[in-house]
Amino acid sequence: MEMSVRARIRAGDSDAFGSLFDDYARAVHHHAFRLTGDWSVAEDVLSLTFLEAWRLRGSVDPDGGSLRPWLLGIATNVARNTRRAARRHEAAVNRLPREEVSPDFADDLVGRIDDAGRVAALRTALARLRRPEREVVALCVWSGLDYAAAAKALGIPVGTVRSRLSRARKKLHQHAQASPLAGNGNPDPGPGQTDGDRVPAVRLTQEETR
Repeated sequence: MEMSVRARIRAGDSDAFGSLFDDYARAVHHHAFRLTGDWSVAEDVLSLTFLEAWRLRGSVDPDGGSLRPWLLGIATNVARNTRRAARRHEAAVNRLPREEVSPDFADDLVGRIDDAGRVAALRTALARLRRPEREVVALCVWSGLDYAAAAKALGIPVGTVRSRLSRARKKLHQHAQASPLAGNGNPDPGPGQTDGDRVPAVRLTQEETR
């Protein structure tokens, strides 16, 4: 009988793992960018996520559906560790003597200016959230995971996912009301925002739900 994809991943099948990368690299990269707000860091998170996934391949359940939640959970942890390392590096650099440095505009990514602007505006709102709240927003709103999948990805109860989303929704709503862009005290939800059980947020990209 032919082995399932999960069984092949567990067995260390390099072809199956290559297909896993092809199927989900884009989703992981987008998730990493939304958590970090930096294209370069997102590339690092993407690479580290699949290295970690290979290391943890034995933990994959033999039975189940898409491996996307599993990968996004790994990416979330990698992004946390990357941010911690970046803060330690920044603190070390700040202790060094300062030198006058001219900006190098050649490194600007012109084609991403619009995306960067949208991300900057959104991250201003998200900065009001605690890290666990930002993570459930990234998983449930941006990446489209349901409560159960997000809970499995983060290793927390479904009820915790719901409560964090609820708190995040309230904070983002309050920010929208206070924003000068809202006009007349009525926040403009903008494209891609939803109400009810979904947190208001801008969908920066359209991804396939696998």
